[in-house]
Amino acid sequence: MKRRALLLAPLAAFAAEAPKSAVRGKFLAPGELTTPKGKVQLRGDEATEKVLADPRLNGMDFEALGRFTEANRFVINPIHERAIWAYRNGQRLMVTYWCPVCYIRTYSPGECWCCQDDTQLDLKDPNSKDPTP
Repeated sequence: MKRRALLLAPLAAFAAEAPKSAVRGKFLAPGELTTPKGKVQLRGDEATEKVLADPRLNGMDFEALGRFTEANRFVINPIHERAIWAYRNGQRLMVTYWCPVCYIRTYSPGECWCCQDDTQLDLKDPNSKDPTP
């Protein structure tokens, strides 16, 4: 039993070092959020930065999960953690991108890796079983 505690102690210490939080407000590309407390600069990994540069998200009610590094700087969790959300009519939706030609979903904008057409912004209900838009 003590060995397990010793193995888990470093993980607990790491989790305590990086508190996770969320920030929500009006999105302004590239990568800025207007909140009731002021403007917040958003940053993230390479795929997240592509989402933050997408002008189709301008003006949306936007939420990001991650952590503050300064009072007005927020680092979003990696793209694979599904840390980017938008709200429409009060419903929380995942920010995804869809290729209607190949039926391929991605989590950052750009060309479809199959047909090379531009992917379309597709806000998805996370509880939906339907893979199509």
